[in-house]
This record gives sequence, C-alpha cells and structure tokens, in this order.
Amino acid sequence: MKKRESELPFLIAQVGPLNGRKWAINNEILIGRGDDCDIVIPDRQVSRFHFKLIPHADKTIEVKDLGSKNGSYLNGKKLIGQAFIRDGDQIKIALVQNFIFVSSDSTVPLGNAKISTGRLLIDSRARRVWVLEKEVIPPFSVQQFRLLQCLYELSGEVMPREKIVQAVWGLKEGEGVTEQALDALVRRLRERLFEFDKNHNYLVTVRGFGIRLDNPDYE
Repeated sequence: MKKRESELPFLIAQVGPLNGRKWAINNEILIGRGDDCDIVIPDRQVSRFHFKLIPHADKTIEVKDLGSKNGSYLNGKKLIGQAFIRDGDQIKIALVQNFIFVSSDSTVPLGNAKISTGRLLIDSRARRVWVLEKEVIPPFSVQQFRLLQCLYELSGEVMPREKIVQAVWGLKEGEGVTEQALDALVRRLRERLFEFDKNHNYLVTVRGFGIRLDNPDYE
C-alpha cells in the first residue's frame, strides 16, 4: 500500500539557495550540482554527485557523502562515509546549503506551526524559529531546538530536568547526561536568544524543579 505524502519523512531546505523547499523521502535522493540529481544545488562548491539519502525497509534513513571535494556535515560534524539520521538532524552540503530531516509530517500536530502570539514563534514542521519577528539564522543546533521546542509546547509550564534530558537526548542517551551538560545547553540557548532579544530572559530556571519558557505576548 502506497504511503500518503504526509506519512513520509521529509528533507527541508533552510539557509541556502533552496531555502523553504521540501522533498518527501520515498526513494533514494541524490544531491549535487549535476542536472541529473534529484536535488540540484547550483553552486561550484557542490560536487556534481555530492550526497545521497537512502531509505530502508525498517524506516531508517541512511546518508552518504559521495567523496565530495568540499564535504558534507551532519549536525555540525564532517560526515565520513555513511551514517543514519533521526528526526531533527541537520545536514549541510559544502557549507552552501542547509537541510533539516523531519521523520514525518504526520507526527507534528497541525496547530503546532507558529501557534503562539508571543515574542518567540516556532514552526515545528520546518524547524524554524522567530524572535521578535526575526528568524533565527543560523538555525539552532539540534539539541538547542529540541530543548526550546519541548518547553514551547508546554506553554509556560515547568518541565522537570529529567524530562528535558529524555526529550533532548533520548532515553538511552539521556542516562549518561550530566547536570553540567544540561546547564551548558541551557546557557548556550539563552545566549542565542539574547542575540535576538536583549530585553527578556526566555528560559526561567525554577530551582529544585526544572525550566519553563517565559514567552510574553508580542507588543
């Protein structure tokens, strides 16, 4: 039975010449400068055949750099050989084009896209964030976005630290996350938000409980 497009994983272009475009991952996708690629990035820094996404029957998505001259990056680290990606991972092609991987549009509630009237807005489908109507570019790191998103969805309620660890790092990964690592992540996210709004602290630490997002209405 053929899947509906909304049930497929997606690749969404962010910063770069293809910004805003979206591709469903139903078959292998070849990315490069060549006209016969599935996604064409018209820039000389991009190799003719640069990068490939390969969906598997078990619903995993494999990615490969095809020996490109200027490299491919997964979550900020140069990709050597192949890897498997998960929801929210960021891909960069030769420092020219950014993409974000979304496991499925059907996992995101329709009302989640820019639902808030606050100073901070999130489009969960496209993994885009605006502060005071200005888009955050370059985008947040994967962990920064996951932290901000889970707080955003709670609409000002306090999220316990252990729940944050599970949401950001995953259950298995979260087991080894230290208090210092979480505090460092919160600090870096605060610093990024401060770049766009120097008059408000969005992340409020409730001692002994956790963290909440203070997102006042935009005036």
